[in-house]
Amino acid sequence: MEAARTVETVFRIESARIIAGVTRIVRDVGIAEELAQDALVAALEQWPESGVPDRPGAWLMATAKHRAIDLVRRRETYARKLAEVGRALEDVPPSGPDDIDDDLLRLIFTVCHPVLSAPARIALTLRLLGGLTTAEIARAFLSTEPTVAQRIVRAKRTLAQAGIPFEVPYGDERAARLSSVLEVVYLIFNEGYSATAGDDLLRPALCEDALRLARLLAALMPAEPEAHGLAALLEFQASRTATRTGPGGEPVLLADQNRARWDRLLIRRGLTALGRAGGGPYSVQAAIAACHARAARYEDTDWATIAVLYGRLMALTPSPVVELNRAVALSMAEGPAAALEVVDALAAEPALHAYHLLPSVRGDLLARLGRGAEARAEFERAAGLTRNVRERELLLAKAAEAAEAAAARADEGGGFEG
Repeated sequence: MEAARTVETVFRIESARIIAGVTRIVRDVGIAEELAQDALVAALEQWPESGVPDRPGAWLMATAKHRAIDLVRRRETYARKLAEVGRALEDVPPSGPDDIDDDLLRLIFTVCHPVLSAPARIALTLRLLGGLTTAEIARAFLSTEPTVAQRIVRAKRTLAQAGIPFEVPYGDERAARLSSVLEVVYLIFNEGYSATAGDDLLRPALCEDALRLARLLAALMPAEPEAHGLAALLEFQASRTATRTGPGGEPVLLADQNRARWDRLLIRRGLTALGRAGGGPYSVQAAIAACHARAARYEDTDWATIAVLYGRLMALTPSPVVELNRAVALSMAEGPAAALEVVDALAAEPALHAYHLLPSVRGDLLARLGRGAEARAEFERAAGLTRNVRERELLLAKAAEAAEAAAARADEGGGFEG
């Protein structure tokens, strides 16, 4: 049982690299994913008896690549394919992190080909590189599981039928794919930074993969401001990772985080990248994150500037989620009453009907306005919508606090809340 759990954990971490490495051999992401799954099955069969190898990730990579090479040999004559598989034979196990990163980058640009729709590109890359389940991707898209599953199946079939080359494009073609590539990296980081489901708030491996890919993209395209904007944003967000959970894994809100433990190196890297960013959506989000990073204390946060920046972001990428974030900043800059009007207007947005942060934010605003009974109901509704155990616990704790506050006001006010 312990070996099986180890296999699943290692595969979750290494699957993207394995799929990328195998795709270089078979030139088909769908087949590469199947061969990676074959390696997983082999590990589940062998490790319980033989023991977990010293380098489990390398074992899985080698097994998948050997099966890929066997497949190529069966399909084509050995003489024709020897040159193509020679490089693969030399780097089993992988020779170094640079080779792995190059394969990941090739895989991202391959699945972000214009032959696919934008939602299909993002869903497939999250599945292959992020290791996300269909349910997690659906949550990130605010979509349904069947819709996302169909996108992934169709995307793999389309890439195979079109014979898309496994390579990083150049020139105009690279620029055309960049927005989808950046969005994919952004969503992978977000899933690691605040997991949509499960027992843990954070999934650090996803954050690390996304941050590394963002740095690679910025280095690969130094003249692209948004590549630097995304890198800056992720550097700032990653700098706070160590303070976002307590000893027991419970969430720690921004106001309560120990800023002395924020990673100053990552903040400096973020400021450097921000200096090379522009005025696009990721650059604006990086500027917002920089406001938090520069504030020595929570009380020093420049909320007025953050609210303005969210307004600018709303103009660039209109979204109810962005407007909800603007409302939070507005509540800190101008008070909860002004923000509550914005949040109440968002209640009619279909995309937010199952979004747990809408009632969560509304509960916070109501609590600050002294409307504890209403706040409790909102926190409980939010707890019922989230599928992350840690977030649910936090929301239920807030609901209990709001109930206590409502009871106290009722005692003071003659039996009812004002």
